[in-house]
Amino acid sequence: MKDFIRDNLCFSLCGLNCGLCPMKLDVHCPGCGGGEGNQSCKIARCSIQHGKIEYCSQCHEFPCDKYGRADEYDIFITHRNWKQDFEKMKVMGIEAYNSDQLQKLEIWKLLLEGYNDGRRKSFFCLAVNLLDLEDLKTVVGHLVEEKQLESFTLKEKSAFAVKQLQSIAEQRGVVLKWNKKPSKTKK
Repeated sequence: MKDFIRDNLCFSLCGLNCGLCPMKLDVHCPGCGGGEGNQSCKIARCSIQHGKIEYCSQCHEFPCDKYGRADEYDIFITHRNWKQDFEKMKVMGIEAYNSDQLQKLEIWKLLLEGYNDGRRKSFFCLAVNLLDLEDLKTVVGHLVEEKQLESFTLKEKSAFAVKQLQSIAEQRGVVLKWNKKPSKTKK
């Protein structure tokens, strides 16, 4: 979008952890305001109209109707925690929040490199986005320390990692399932 440039491509204007998105990881999306070719966005247009605010949470109209039902459905990245993530960012400060996100990105890469059987990229993305950094570090610690994994096939390692993430998610009351928009049926 013309005239819309952002410095922070980890945490979006609208509260998504864009640095942890599969589209960004695969270099298919520069993130909102990340240069040429970024998508037109009603929230980005709104930011320009409000003096190019850096985060929607800084606007006196936040949260507004432009979000619609955004938190009900996920697309490439979960929209589930955007309100909580804004609050966390305000409490921690953007530098500390981005630091956490970068650590989560490293954990996600580790999961993809060592435990992805070709079918877990989206699951690992969801887990890294929804679980706290300390819980992710705990899971990775278990994976690294588990000597039995050395004899596992990649499929078995993947299943073990998923089980570990599911277990900690259940303990925290986090559902590691994508919120998909119901498909429209033709009449």
